[in-house]
Amino acid sequence: MRKHLLFVFICLSSVSFGQKKKPDNWQTLNPSTDKVYGVGSEEAYKLLKDKKSKTVVVAVIDSGVDPNHEDLKDAIWTNTAEIPDNGIDDDHNGYIDDVHGWSFLGGKNGDIDHEATELARIYQRQSKKFDKLDTTKLSLNDATEFVEYKKIRTAFNKEQQLAEQELMSVAMISTYLDNVKKENNGKLDKVGLNKYTPKSSTEKRMKKGLKLAFAFGIKAEELESQVKEAKDQLENEVKNNRMNADSIRTYIVGDEVNNVNERYYGNNHIQGPDAMHGTHVSGIIAAIRTNSIGIKGIADNVKIMIIRAVPSGDERDKDIANSIRYAVDNGAKIINMSFGKYYSPDKKAVDEAVKYAESKDVLIVHAAGNESKDNNKELSFPNRHLQNGEIASNWLSVGANASERGKTMIGSFSNYGSNEVDLFAPGVDIYSTIPDNKYASESGTSMAAPCAAGVAAIIREYFPELKSNEVRDILMKSVVTCNQKVKVPGVKRGKKKIKELCISGGFINANNAVKELLGLNKAK
Repeated sequence: MRKHLLFVFICLSSVSFGQKKKPDNWQTLNPSTDKVYGVGSEEAYKLLKDKKSKTVVVAVIDSGVDPNHEDLKDAIWTNTAEIPDNGIDDDHNGYIDDVHGWSFLGGKNGDIDHEATELARIYQRQSKKFDKLDTTKLSLNDATEFVEYKKIRTAFNKEQQLAEQELMSVAMISTYLDNVKKENNGKLDKVGLNKYTPKSSTEKRMKKGLKLAFAFGIKAEELESQVKEAKDQLENEVKNNRMNADSIRTYIVGDEVNNVNERYYGNNHIQGPDAMHGTHVSGIIAAIRTNSIGIKGIADNVKIMIIRAVPSGDERDKDIANSIRYAVDNGAKIINMSFGKYYSPDKKAVDEAVKYAESKDVLIVHAAGNESKDNNKELSFPNRHLQNGEIASNWLSVGANASERGKTMIGSFSNYGSNEVDLFAPGVDIYSTIPDNKYASESGTSMAAPCAAGVAAIIREYFPELKSNEVRDILMKSVVTCNQKVKVPGVKRGKKKIKELCISGGFINANNAVKELLGLNKAK
């Protein structure tokens, strides 16, 4: 799923946000007491004040995490059986110096930052075969494969064209911001925006969108950062989709790319080249609540296990399967997975890892996707549906909601699905940690998943007797419901009730869940 374009296009278009500015920590607040649709963790802690907690390890499978961030460093998991930097696998788990986690994206020749999409990789492999064959003289098997190849080729060309179009749009936004700054002594602010005279109808729309962004509380530096991130990511996607992704992977990581059974490769560079996404996700879950700096994470007694497996581009099934197994084998009880894609050539390997996690009582929390799609109609990967026909009981799929009740309370980008998405959690304008002791607001189901993972961690901390499927059940049972019809993401005039957009019909709520478990009263 794309992680980088959400606010860029929302902010600089004629779309209205439909939401007021809210507190930086709104995701921890409670609908009934604070009038925002946060997870209610602050209220939950009032109920838990006399109850002891047990430390829970939460694995974050992501782009990497800054383990030295001022608001995270005391919440990072440490493998006490491993002696740092001695070049020896002290605990004999197959990974050398995995003190705070592991990276499946690194090797002796560096670390992967940008990758091709999965569709591009499939196309590259198939084109090697069919570009050399006489397609007028194919065997029956090859003819069948060639039909599928043509579908892949068409889909790839469409994907590449879309990326190129998005790149043009972001480049226009970048140029517009530069133009505004040029006429305002190099600054991007309200003064410069008002002084600048748009040169076209497109710039007029951008000016209107930028005014909305500033009114909504978006900081200029955050906006510039997201535009730059989007531009860089799209440039690399367009470029990498045309390169031999498997050869680059082999050179950098050194593994057998197509051997899905290979387990022991990678390095301990857990931060990687770009830890922005993973650091933001981790802060939502675990930023220290008692240090009077930065933000408050949702969970109060967790350790973040850092697993790097998600590059800029699509993650590989092999890496995700190994990441899940690493997390399980090293003591994680919750795994946050804020990523996804729409092709999965080695789904069986991931399914087996999910099944392994289920057998070891590990809850998997997964972002539903950022494409405004109905997951009933098109599943993204990974998912709870295993190839053997089973449905994983330890799987929680999370969509994104905004802070206020109203027709725009579901994130305009969020995927949904009455049979596939379990519930909604805060995912619009979430303020959290980013590398180098900084903080920023981001949006996406990538933010909603860790909000849910944080709530799940509270339950596992204070009610450790509950199994992973029981934790999922209580979270589903205790949602805050809302009967108001809301805008359906991606549908121009569609409105539906929340119960038509997710299985539980509501929004995750720690306060309700704790009340239910303490027997105080039934969740409403």
